[in-house]
Amino acid sequence: MRQRFTFAYTPMEKQKAEFIITNKRLFQSQILAYSRTFTPCAILTSNNYYADKDLTSSPIYHEYDLMAGLGAVKVLKAKAGTVFEQFKEFHKEANNWLFGYFSYDLKNEIEELKSGHPDLIGLPDVYFFQPEIIVLLKNNRLEIISNSDKKPGDIYDGICQAKHIENRQQYSSALKPRFEKQEYIDIVEKLRQHIIEGDVYEITFCQEFYNEHIDFEPYAAFEKLVNFAPNPFSCFLKIEGKYVLSASMERFLKKSGNRLISQPIKGTIKRDENEIIDNAFKEELKNDPKERAENVMIVDLVRNDLAKSCKPGTVKVEELFGIYSFTKVHQMVSTVSGEMREGVEWVQALKNTFPMGSMTGAPKVMAMKLIEKYEKSRRGVYSGSVGYISPEGGFDFNVVIRTLIYNSITSSLSVHAGGAITYDSIPEKEYEECLLKIQGLLGAVGLGIVDC
Repeated sequence: MRQRFTFAYTPMEKQKAEFIITNKRLFQSQILAYSRTFTPCAILTSNNYYADKDLTSSPIYHEYDLMAGLGAVKVLKAKAGTVFEQFKEFHKEANNWLFGYFSYDLKNEIEELKSGHPDLIGLPDVYFFQPEIIVLLKNNRLEIISNSDKKPGDIYDGICQAKHIENRQQYSSALKPRFEKQEYIDIVEKLRQHIIEGDVYEITFCQEFYNEHIDFEPYAAFEKLVNFAPNPFSCFLKIEGKYVLSASMERFLKKSGNRLISQPIKGTIKRDENEIIDNAFKEELKNDPKERAENVMIVDLVRNDLAKSCKPGTVKVEELFGIYSFTKVHQMVSTVSGEMREGVEWVQALKNTFPMGSMTGAPKVMAMKLIEKYEKSRRGVYSGSVGYISPEGGFDFNVVIRTLIYNSITSSLSVHAGGAITYDSIPEKEYEECLLKIQGLLGAVGLGIVDC
């Protein structure tokens, strides 16, 4: 169904136009279908999460409802080594919007670390591109910018006419875990021993679930995923026959003007359809000493990371132990912000904070060494970050969690899940939490896991 719109070229930019969108959910489905003909492509969406929220009551920092980059004028594809310097020059040369990701393995450029585990998907450590087409949706106003010979009006018509192919495929195979249950439990106990000995205070331990022979339909799967979990930092990427489908609810880092904002999540509890029980779960999460301890340790780490880029005395915790509700879970979210020092460039601010503390632990470097020691597979894009850079150097990046990653060339699908291990962790419960996260994610797209 075609939506009503207004159309006007701006006098200074012949390939830029604005439209009015009346149905955001329909438009999101249409642009996903339209993106099929473009490689690479990136769609970043809040899934209308903020529509019924009072944005003044808590530090949300919402900006765009949906953003997309389609096709590529220029591409930066690199391995860890000199990525940040290349990225800075790439942005300077493009002087335009950039979309893409940093993989977790970029840690090897920032610290004396390595990644020696198998990589099932094979995406590069970093991939950013200057799009041929940029789509920006805020409230009901849609802006289309074309860096190609396609006119914005024709692009809009193409989006509105795109028809999503419904996929009713029933999967005959399931995903396998890298760890047997007892092996996972034994490693959690070893990590607790590291905590007892003072090596770390907290560590995020993850495991991969995978299938190396699966015919997976990423477009239909993404629609199912975000319908199941319409989380505010979701994204869809297509790069060289490889796909990232994320229903993330966590912001890694945002730069707005000279302000940096990070919103780490530590603390999860399930939801219930009964409002009284659901509110009781929220209170339980808010007052759980283990969850609060996990959260505050990561908040301290984020404060230290931001202090590397910010003016002394400006780094502050705007909200501690905030409880935010999503479709299937309540999460404990804290917000830390600071004002950037003069002379610190945006790319340095990213380098000073990556990888995010919520997916590593504290102290960060030792936690990452132990992650490499005890995990079995390369994380890659998982627990990395997807986002955008504006022409002015503003940016917003998520934390890649609740994510399926697919290589259509080799028919390989990879999904990671994990949790924060502390001294108070009970290994069996950590394993159950891991299964709970993965079963919900896979169940949303019609997949399962083998009996563990």
